[in-house]
Amino acid sequence: MKFAVIGGTGLIGSQVVEDLRAAGHDAVPHSRSTGVDIITGQGVEESLAGADVVVDLTNSPTFDEAALTFFRTSMGNLVAAAEKAGVGHFVVLSIVGVDQVPGLDYYRAKTLQEDLLKAGPVPYSIVRATQFMEFIDPVLTWTADENTVRLPETLLQPVAAADVAATVAQVATGAPLNGTLDLGGPDTYPLDELGRITLAARGDSRTVTVDNNAGIFSAVTDDVLTTKDGARIAPTRYADWLK
Repeated sequence: MKFAVIGGTGLIGSQVVEDLRAAGHDAVPHSRSTGVDIITGQGVEESLAGADVVVDLTNSPTFDEAALTFFRTSMGNLVAAAEKAGVGHFVVLSIVGVDQVPGLDYYRAKTLQEDLLKAGPVPYSIVRATQFMEFIDPVLTWTADENTVRLPETLLQPVAAADVAATVAQVATGAPLNGTLDLGGPDTYPLDELGRITLAARGDSRTVTVDNNAGIFSAVTDDVLTTKDGARIAPTRYADWLK
């Protein structure tokens, strides 16, 4: 099978390409660096020509309201090109609980991306993943100073990027779900606890202080960013990933 992996040079995309190729498929990575611009439309039709499956792993360059325009435009261009090329399966990576956090512009934008795909003419699959383990370190920098890291008690269920890529590749090689698959890591932690575990593993002596108004995850309530019954649970544990 031939796969057009849009955003195929990024953290997840590069691993998806590798996984698909290891399984014997023709997986071609596309991005702005390869001459494909999903906003202007440059190179989009050419990148999807002859593809059986398109996998969209692109991301908005910002997390504010501009993300809504990014996904509205990019999905319009990609879905139209996929229909024209006769693509039989369109796969998108999204976020567990994304439609339950209207207070975050980026989450509203990702929900819009999902809705545009569902409303389109191409059979589809949506893989929703929990927060990547690779993103925990950057999260700690958002509300930190030289002595303290302030974090809310938001429940997270970190998942390794490699496990996400493997799941996306597997879904992409199967029949369209015309629905959503949720994926999460094996353990759930309050974000402040994740901070302490991470700092200890890094040999960082800063103190973690609970502040439920700190950072973007303060907009999240209860356990909306964790998986529910029927989700797929990835094998990699955060403590093992840290090692």
